[in-house]
Amino acid sequence: MSETLSEFDGCDLLARLFRARGYAIKRNQIFREYGVEFHVDGWDPQARVGFEFLTSEDEDHDDLTLEEYKTLCDAQRRGELAMFIIDEVEPLSEKDLAAEAHEFLDEMNAAAKARVTRAARTKAKAKAGRPKAAATKLTKQVVSRVSKKSAQKSAKKVSKKVSKKAVRKAKPVRKPIAAATAKAKASSKPKRRGR
Repeated sequence: MSETLSEFDGCDLLARLFRARGYAIKRNQIFREYGVEFHVDGWDPQARVGFEFLTSEDEDHDDLTLEEYKTLCDAQRRGELAMFIIDEVEPLSEKDLAAEAHEFLDEMNAAAKARVTRAARTKAKAKAGRPKAAATKLTKQVVSRVSKKSAQKSAKKVSKKVSKKAVRKAKPVRKPIAAATAKAKASSKPKRRGR
C-alpha cells in the first residue's frame, strides 16, 4: 500500500510541478475574486493558475465552502482561471498526485490552445467578411462623386427657388409719386385766409 501525502508534502510537490511547467507559483496567498475568499496553497496571478489541497488538518473545508467551490468551477468553465483542487478524502500517493496534476495541466493547456485557435478563427472570419481596401476606396470615391453631383443639383434647385422668391419680393411697390408729392407740399404750406 502506498503512503498518503501530507498537505505540506503535497503542496511542495504541486509547486514544483507547476513551476516546471512555467508558472510563477506563489505559496499561501489569499484569493479574493468572484465573491470567494480563501487561502490558496499556490497561485500564479498573471497566468491565473493555482492549486488548493483541502485537508481537515488546516480546516480548509471551512475556508472554501461548497458554494465558493461551485463559483470557482463556473469561472474555470468560462476560462477565466484554472484551479487544481484536491481533497484529502481520497488518499493520494506522491505518484498519484503527480499524475493527476500533470493530467490537469495538460487539459488546461489544451483548453487554452483551443481558445486561442477559436479566437484566431473568429478573427479570420471577421477579416474575410470585410471588403478589401481597394474596393472600399473605390466605393467611397463613387459615393463621393454621386453625393457631390446630387449636392450640386440640389444647390441649383434651391438657388433657382431662392432667386425666384427674391425677384418676387424685389418688385417695387408702385405708388403714384406725383400725387403723394403734391399732398406733401400742400400740407406744408400755410393756408391763406381771405380778408
